[in-house]
Amino acid sequence: MEMQEIIDLALECGFSHAGPMDTSTLVFRDEVRAMCAADKCNAYGKNWACPPGCGTVEECAEMVRKYKRGVIVQTTGELEDSMDFEAFSEIAAQQKAHFHKFSKALRERLSGILVVGDSHCDRCKKCTYPDAPCRFPEERSSSMEALGLVVSEVCQKNNIPYYYGPGTLTYVGMVLID
Repeated sequence: MEMQEIIDLALECGFSHAGPMDTSTLVFRDEVRAMCAADKCNAYGKNWACPPGCGTVEECAEMVRKYKRGVIVQTTGELEDSMDFEAFSEIAAQQKAHFHKFSKALRERLSGILVVGDSHCDRCKKCTYPDAPCRFPEERSSSMEALGLVVSEVCQKNNIPYYYGPGTLTYVGMVLID
């Protein structure tokens, strides 16, 4: 598939923005991963897609470097104010729905993609971590932060805006191909 076809598909799946990403621009940082240990998302040590289950930062970097290109996908929504938690949840749910639709459509057309989301994997109601292997390793999705990536930096280095103005919130993910 050509990159423009992939970007068009992402937009058809509901994302607000999509653009090409070059994996050589990615910088993997231990300090980003260290923030996961604070467990603010309640997934640290409970999921194969999150630390420590997803591997070390170097192991994640090695896995990602097998891919040469990808697409950054974003869902942007409007907030009434900085405390509009209802909108936060609604935009996150939209991003998740777009991601599921997009990754399913891509898997039907391409083999060997790597989906990197904006949250912990929710493929299974209860993850098998750490007692048994992942039931769906091809469908598992780590967050960009779990891999050690600074989301705003990934966008900037790939000429994709990260901030769309006051009163907006953007969720970001990426799908790696090739």
